[in-house]
Amino acid sequence: MNMETAVESNRSPSDEELKALSDSFESKSPQDVVAFALQRYSPRVVLACSFGAEDVVLVDMIQRIHPRTPLFYLDTEFLFKETYDVRDRLVAKYGLLPDQVIRITSQYTPEEQAARYGEALWSRDPDQCCHLRKIEPLARALNGYSAWITGIRRDQSPTRANAGLMEWDRTFQLIKLNPLAKWTSSDVWAYIRVHEVPYNVLHEQNYPSIGCTHCTTPVLPGEDPRAGRWRQFSKAECGLHK
Repeated sequence: MNMETAVESNRSPSDEELKALSDSFESKSPQDVVAFALQRYSPRVVLACSFGAEDVVLVDMIQRIHPRTPLFYLDTEFLFKETYDVRDRLVAKYGLLPDQVIRITSQYTPEEQAARYGEALWSRDPDQCCHLRKIEPLARALNGYSAWITGIRRDQSPTRANAGLMEWDRTFQLIKLNPLAKWTSSDVWAYIRVHEVPYNVLHEQNYPSIGCTHCTTPVLPGEDPRAGRWRQFSKAECGLHK
């Protein structure tokens, strides 16, 4: 059984099949990866959107190829105002319909989380906080889909350095596509400027990576782009991308 047959049957493909398909797109553009994903999996494909620079690029690419493709965002209820603002600007620019922009929240309100796990959980156990407000909600968000599209890039962090353009997500048991994996930050920003894509204004205030208000700080000159995330902890990922 070849890779495309494996993908269509939604069985877990072998590492060899994954590598062969992913490698075949290494010389192609992100738009080619996006077009393949949307042609192969629609309507059971979704964009995971945090409204960061990479994700708004993917929103634009998708709108040029298959405008009815949905996106979801994990609303931790601790997001920056500027993050909600760019969401609204994307909706307005592309005419996104309410059923295309899916808001996913934790099973616990912030107040319920505080009552159950204590105040300011993020300051004591950020992994648990991320699990409650991101990882568990993500599992629910992906239920019923065959593939998800993400904005991760290889040069963002060592944990993402080996990301394939197409992978089997063993955690969530579906195909994961990373169309921008080969791109640099400069590539992302060149696309944003050329196509006039709305973006989070915090990027202009030394926030290259934007998460929750409690766990995101500006990055100083010379620091790693993700140094502003969970600054007080030896933590670089929330756990969505393993």
